[in-house]
Amino acid sequence: MIDHLDHLVLTTANEDACVRFYVDVMGMTLETFGEGRRAFRFGQQKINLHVQGREFEPKAQVPMPGALDLCFIASVPLEAVIARLVEKRVPIVEGPVLRTGAVARIRSVYVRDPDQNLVEISETVP
Repeated sequence: MIDHLDHLVLTTANEDACVRFYVDVMGMTLETFGEGRRAFRFGQQKINLHVQGREFEPKAQVPMPGALDLCFIASVPLEAVIARLVEKRVPIVEGPVLRTGAVARIRSVYVRDPDQNLVEISETVP
């Protein structure tokens, strides 16, 4: 019945810091749509952005910054991801470590975004 994820919604307490992280560190594109809504676009997906206390309806029952655990597959080798994280002074919480992804084994590093969401950045491994 379900084919793929189209988008998800991230709630932030600090819009500017969140935008800096997902655009400057993660390399996503910021877009504005609808009535001033914002989203981070990457590949064929996007993350819609809600600011805590100014969420769009309908919304999650309890929208909360820092409640997400996300995993992204990088478009570059993991060594390049690590170099960018070091350059941007984003501490690596864990990794590189081997994990099991949705369709393949992955090698991952973990960081936290400004709202303390856990962000896993991975590459597939043979």
